[in-house]
Amino acid sequence: MVTIHHLRIGRSIFTVWLMEELGMQYELKEYLRDPATMRAPDSLKVIHPLGKSPVIEDDGLVLAESGAITTYFLEKFDTEHKFSPRREDLNAWATYSQWLHYSEGSVFAPLLIQMLLMRDESPSAMLGGFSQAEVTLHLNNIAAQLGDNEFILGQQISGADFGISYAVHMAKRLGKLEGHPTLQAYINRNVDRPAFRDALKRAVE
Repeated sequence: MVTIHHLRIGRSIFTVWLMEELGMQYELKEYLRDPATMRAPDSLKVIHPLGKSPVIEDDGLVLAESGAITTYFLEKFDTEHKFSPRREDLNAWATYSQWLHYSEGSVFAPLLIQMLLMRDESPSAMLGGFSQAEVTLHLNNIAAQLGDNEFILGQQISGADFGISYAVHMAKRLGKLEGHPTLQAYINRNVDRPAFRDALKRAVE
């Protein structure tokens, strides 16, 4: 059985959501952040040297990185390709892969900087201005891609939506979605899905 190492509060709830969407059985191990540093406990480093989450274990495989975990789960459990295009359709698969990795590769860093600056007693004006411009750039890009669609690649949820939802959810928590009603509606739809509600019952965020 797959084990998901889930750190509260963070992105691993979206990995749990993916497993609920897939209808798969899994074991959950929860970890709490240090209230002073907000960092993960050292016990996570026993599982993976970075001590980050999500991390999964499956039949001897230890795997980190949200995009890699999503790809692995879909390759193994989504044999009907409900959540990703077949690789034979190379253009569709490449577009999907781009959006799958976009949230971690491009969007997360400026959001993280914004979050840290909010906690800083003397925030850097240079970092603040740069990161806010990047956040605006990325939110506009996501909104343009979403358009009137239900999900980031159309009317059907895909593996890319789990990472994009995390980025939009983080932006919402940071108060960055003003002027983006379609993104507000997008994240509200996703967190209202039965599988996401089941994930929250199983793995409190």
